[in-house]
Amino acid sequence: MKAATKTAPDKARARPNAAPKVGFVSLGCPKALVDSERILTQLRAEGYLIAPAYKGADLVVVNTCGFIEPAVEESLEAIGEALAENGRVIVTGCLGAKGNIVRETHPRVLAVTGPDATDEVMQAVHAHLKRPHDPYTDLIPPQGIKLTPRHYAYLKIAEGCNHRCTFCIIPSLRGNLVSRPIGEVMQEAENLVKAGVQELLVISQDTSAYGVDVKYRTGFWHGRPLKTHMNGLARALGGLAGKDAARGVWVRLHYVYPYPHVDEVIPLMAEGKILPYLDVPFQHASPKILKAMKRPAGSANNLARIRRWREICPELTIRSTFIVGFPGETEADFEQLLEFLEAAQLDRIGCFAYSPVDGARANELPDHVPDAIKEERKARFMALQETISAARLKRRIGSTLTVLVDAVGAKGALARSTADAPDIDGVVHVAPHATLKAGEFARVKIVASDTHDLRGALA
Repeated sequence: MKAATKTAPDKARARPNAAPKVGFVSLGCPKALVDSERILTQLRAEGYLIAPAYKGADLVVVNTCGFIEPAVEESLEAIGEALAENGRVIVTGCLGAKGNIVRETHPRVLAVTGPDATDEVMQAVHAHLKRPHDPYTDLIPPQGIKLTPRHYAYLKIAEGCNHRCTFCIIPSLRGNLVSRPIGEVMQEAENLVKAGVQELLVISQDTSAYGVDVKYRTGFWHGRPLKTHMNGLARALGGLAGKDAARGVWVRLHYVYPYPHVDEVIPLMAEGKILPYLDVPFQHASPKILKAMKRPAGSANNLARIRRWREICPELTIRSTFIVGFPGETEADFEQLLEFLEAAQLDRIGCFAYSPVDGARANELPDHVPDAIKEERKARFMALQETISAARLKRRIGSTLTVLVDAVGAKGALARSTADAPDIDGVVHVAPHATLKAGEFARVKIVASDTHDLRGALA
């Protein structure tokens, strides 16, 4: 997403007695979004104003993505646009950690940092834009500056990753796993809920590994001991809803690897403490391909675990991502993936045709799959998943669901059920009604469905 809009360049830099203004462009995943929020929060804490457009900004910060080639291209284009429209640009984010690509492409940038680098970004801002004399810290809400709508927020619990998947360069960009102190995470979550956030989306590179780097040490929140572990965190976050039971607070877990201890959070979902939703990046089902990817667990173990999860919590929604056309993938490997998909009956799916990432070890693997075959397999994969998705959604017709309303217009409302994470899953289209308000919960009776979405009216 972009937090700055396209405008003509600002010719007038000097504004006597006016607080300096910083423009901001935020690209990439939710983890990068949280980095942007932290930088924006610090900027406002120090008295800088945030410019809504290039015009009027004294400089622009561009938070980049550098994971796959299209993201690299988008980031480089965004930097070029900011330079053309404003001329004074600081670059941060994952692309900044990929060697000299930013400097070589755009030598005019003022500074370049990597991801999770609020301090370094602020040092660069200070070097090129004098810090306001009187910081207005009272203007900063306890939850900080957020780029998401008021009613939901991402809660990043860790940075980096200990896995060395051959298709991924995240560890080289963001380093090894570093877990945030659990008391700090819980305090941020509490501040967000007090500020009116209805849904907390827990994110990291590997949420189920939370705490492994600190040996699951005990932290404290309001004097209460809490173990730095995903399960303890999930239970504590679920307890926040109990402080405002009439309104409730949704807690949604993302990027959860299928480790055995994940089984322990499923009962919390069945009890309604956290949402019955798991985002698990399975990536493939062929043992040979999973080994080449250096991914944990195998398809047989995953199928058994999925069955066990659904026995405990029948309402569980499982989303996952897969890569087709990975180097060495044969037709037999792909058929095994389709068989897994049919057996698993996953609710939400993202599928990507493999593309080389500069610096990834998978580039050195033999037997790369031709692009035409990759795309053909992707189409077959998605066709099967669309059939599965349509059938699973059809079962919802006639039921009444609690939804969180995201937007209201003349034609009705766009809302999400517990099965729908923002931006990546489906939506619930709700017929117009005077009482519908964005950011509030509603009870909706489902009357129709399609491949990805549901339709309903207030119950």
